[in-house]
Amino acid sequence: MISSVRGVVLAVAGTTAVIEVGGVGLSVSVTPQHALSLRVGSEALVRTALIVREDDLSLFGFVDTDELAVFDLLRGVTGVGPKSAMGVLAAMTPTQVASAVATEDDAAFRKVSGIGPKTAKLIVVSLAGKMQAITTSAVRAPMVRATVSDNVLVALVGLGWSERVAAQAVDEALASADGDETATVPALLRLALTRLGPQQPLSAASARGSSGR
Repeated sequence: MISSVRGVVLAVAGTTAVIEVGGVGLSVSVTPQHALSLRVGSEALVRTALIVREDDLSLFGFVDTDELAVFDLLRGVTGVGPKSAMGVLAAMTPTQVASAVATEDDAAFRKVSGIGPKTAKLIVVSLAGKMQAITTSAVRAPMVRATVSDNVLVALVGLGWSERVAAQAVDEALASADGDETATVPALLRLALTRLGPQQPLSAASARGSSGR
């Protein structure tokens, strides 16, 4: 079972990303939102589920363990295959899925392409009582990550980088690392500085330009 892959993103097209792991390019199906967060040439960590069929091996990728957990739960519902489960995740976050199940809102699932009224109701019934852990972590994680990323952004701007460049570096660091690697300011700051590479902050570049005049 391949539960995650980490490597350089070789290509991203539509909802397919190719990630090089140990010299081998693995084709991973992801949601449109996830695909947009991946940068060709950058390293990425993707949680994965390997679906084995008689004539096919398919690897599906996820931003975090909550998405993966929801994917697995959805696949356990009669009539919901991997592609339909990915369709749900493309249209709804894990928190929204949990909320729809908790409020018995099958209409939310009927809006997903490929999910009919009968299957939508079955999703709500089948997942009832199974989403509490996902709801808790999904609500808590964005709050922690937002606070950490805001502090790192302030630190980078304070070091002399423009807010636009600093924000891009923080976004790329968040997209390419797992929760543990971005849970604290020092850890995320290191990753963001790695993204910035050898380029100099504006203040340093300006100072050098002034000294040359």
